[in-house]
Amino acid sequence: MDMKTNATLDAKGLACPMPIVKTKKSMKDMEPGQVLEVQATDKGSTADLQAWTKSAGHQYLGTIEEDGILKHYVRKSSDEEAVETTHPDVVNNEELEAARSNPDSVIVDVRESAEYAFHHIPEAVSIPLGELDDRADELDKNKTLYMVCRTGSRSDLAAQNLTSKGFGAVYNVVPGMSGWNGETKSLNQ
Repeated sequence: MDMKTNATLDAKGLACPMPIVKTKKSMKDMEPGQVLEVQATDKGSTADLQAWTKSAGHQYLGTIEEDGILKHYVRKSSDEEAVETTHPDVVNNEELEAARSNPDSVIVDVRESAEYAFHHIPEAVSIPLGELDDRADELDKNKTLYMVCRTGSRSDLAAQNLTSKGFGAVYNVVPGMSGWNGETKSLNQ
């Protein structure tokens, strides 16, 4: 099936957050209503693009997989529609370190399970961003939630998502695992 697109972005071989970063940049140069095809190989890019387009006010049309290449289709909204939101409650890694020992705190790692497996905060619960809608009921609304990813962009989307579901105390951790100097463990330890 041949999809009519206005532009194609090659994000093959790039890991998160680069497909999103490049998509954002490409969308700036497009006209409202135009469709961008984003070609990626990162399996997490589907959930990441769905969440980003929602937060940025654009329209995620769908994904087709061909020979290991994910082709994502995103429609640019009009400027009135596109107001990218960010979660207002942010903490840094030092504040997260202090919260680790608090029994009323839950650290939620929203990176892909493979990222989590090789390097994560010992107390963190793994719920990849793409599974958050289906697994939100695993989290306690009475606890303080700290959302962590590699850089703070997926965790920002996760924090917005949970806040919209009625969770009260939700914090996005920036810069997240890319700047984490605290204790970590891997599944093979």
